[in-house]
Amino acid sequence: MGRGEETSVPLLHGSYGEEDDQGKEVGLLKRSLIESKKLWRIVAPAIFSRVVSYSTNVITQAFAGHLGDLELASMSIANTVVVGFNFGLMLGMASALETLCGQAFGAKKYHMLGVYMQRSWIVLLLCAVLLLPMYFFATPILLLTGQPEDVAKQAGEVSMWFIPLHFSFAFLFPLQRFLQCQLKNSVIAYVSAAALVVHALVTWVCVSKLQFGLIGTTLTLDFSWWVSVLGLFGYVACGGCPDTWKGFSMEAFTGLWEFLRLSAASGVMLCLENWYYRILILLTGNLKNAKIALDALSVCMNINGWELMIPLAFFAGTGVRVANELGAGNGRGARFATIVSVVTSSVIGLFFWFLIMGLHDKFALIFTTSPVVIEAVDNLSILLAFTILLNSIQPVLSGVAVGSGWQSMVAYVNIGSYYFVGIPVGVLLGWTFNLGVLGIWAGMIGGTAVQTLILAIITIRCDWEKEASIACSRMQKHTTSSSKP
Repeated sequence: MGRGEETSVPLLHGSYGEEDDQGKEVGLLKRSLIESKKLWRIVAPAIFSRVVSYSTNVITQAFAGHLGDLELASMSIANTVVVGFNFGLMLGMASALETLCGQAFGAKKYHMLGVYMQRSWIVLLLCAVLLLPMYFFATPILLLTGQPEDVAKQAGEVSMWFIPLHFSFAFLFPLQRFLQCQLKNSVIAYVSAAALVVHALVTWVCVSKLQFGLIGTTLTLDFSWWVSVLGLFGYVACGGCPDTWKGFSMEAFTGLWEFLRLSAASGVMLCLENWYYRILILLTGNLKNAKIALDALSVCMNINGWELMIPLAFFAGTGVRVANELGAGNGRGARFATIVSVVTSSVIGLFFWFLIMGLHDKFALIFTTSPVVIEAVDNLSILLAFTILLNSIQPVLSGVAVGSGWQSMVAYVNIGSYYFVGIPVGVLLGWTFNLGVLGIWAGMIGGTAVQTLILAIITIRCDWEKEASIACSRMQKHTTSSSKP
């Protein structure tokens, strides 16, 4: 999609949701089709980009696995525990741009998008520096979590070589959200696809041909992520965003404290979600005879991980659409965008729910031929189905929160739902009632259900016109402060 196509569909339509471009009243069906077109313009490339990023890690794991069992375990632990922790935190912090850039674009304060992105670079770069000790002390940290000494030692070495990847997060995530809020998602998709091809080729050359081993595998992942950074920045800096990128500006150093607060709230909000089901695996590993349970859970989490790329894309799309409408002062449009997003994602979730329920005793064959593991996966399939169903709704409501700037409030909701309801109930069912992994997972699904219910109530009771007024005031305040010498 070229630059001409990127701007071919107007983002805002007057009072949007009641009239079309010619000012004629439109019915509910046409309004829904218009909103769906806007939503899918964000969601479709976002799904592709997320699947590509997921696949990049899968390729790295696959090449590490061919080097040996220890190499596979070390790469998996370093990538999941050390890099995964920092990935979730910095990704969450970057989501503050979905609020600010989305609302600024809706308010037609285009130059502020570039300023916000530069502020995000500053904040995330500072965060990346502060998180470096996790890489330096990865081995003792992993030993404290009970990892075998040989795995912890090699994973610690691998973690040190992941530092370039770590710093790429500080630039890549803001760039993605900066473009996403302008509906330039096709650019992100193209760059992600190019980075995947480069990654596969470079990994094959470095590992299979040049025999660079585990460190070579790690460096190829670093290189591929920086290809994405340079590709997106090249597009932005070379004229791809003439209205929103005016070059580097000293304005980026103003208002950093307020930006940091919103970024921190966003980071906490998304990290609490990102860590939640990682804790499920950790708890399962402490059960008696946990090997089969972990194998079955791994199969289910892989299925859930692939499918989760769809609701996460809706999370991004909903956040942008709600922020755009609120920034334009159109509360009713934001409400309608929310309804369309929730309904669309829920229908997709129901489809996968029926698929999992229908193939409950077969989908494990993708990963294993062990009759014992297949039976264990079959026993967990109903929990996987309901997890997927809830995940089709919860991220959309979180996207509404991001688009509206409610990150701080949702962080408290997540703490209460996940860590004071879900995990304690899971522990109670798993150990006290001897239900094992079934009980742990069922309890944690309960926590997600509580969170989804609370977010649904907050969204339903929201005064959208008030939220639109707050968004307009925020844009006016930021524009005024940025114009001061």
